[in-house]
Amino acid sequence: MKKLLLIRHAKATHEGGFEDFERPLVEHGLHDAALMAARLKERGDIPEILVSSPALRTLATANVFSEHLGLVHAQTNQNIYEASQQALVQVVNGLPDEYDYIGLVGHNPGISQLLYYLTDQPYDVPTCAVMLINFEVDSWAEISYNSGRLVYYDYPKN
Repeated sequence: MKKLLLIRHAKATHEGGFEDFERPLVEHGLHDAALMAARLKERGDIPEILVSSPALRTLATANVFSEHLGLVHAQTNQNIYEASQQALVQVVNGLPDEYDYIGLVGHNPGISQLLYYLTDQPYDVPTCAVMLINFEVDSWAEISYNSGRLVYYDYPKN
């Protein structure tokens, strides 16, 4: 069985002066990331590794999760940044089979589209939402349309 934890990056600034790729998290976003990581830890839902978009806001979110969950820093994958649903499916299909539980930290609308594609369930995906999907497969390459079952969904309620 493979388990995929989708994480949408926490709240980032929309102030001018930043290129999209370099937008930092706001204080509230840092708090939300710590809160959601704590909730996962409380449940015992700790992925083996995190894979993140290299954009500042996603990498900062991943680093907060890594710190709170006792993980090494996230691996980055450029293909997650500004990714379409199909590009994210390719990222998932290419994940290393040595890991059975991986967290993927990304952006909307791609994360929402990927969730719908993998589970056939539409969900609102606010900033810092976490979604755990289980797959009855032995390889990440086997994951395809509607092959997953959403088993956990949570987000910071403001």
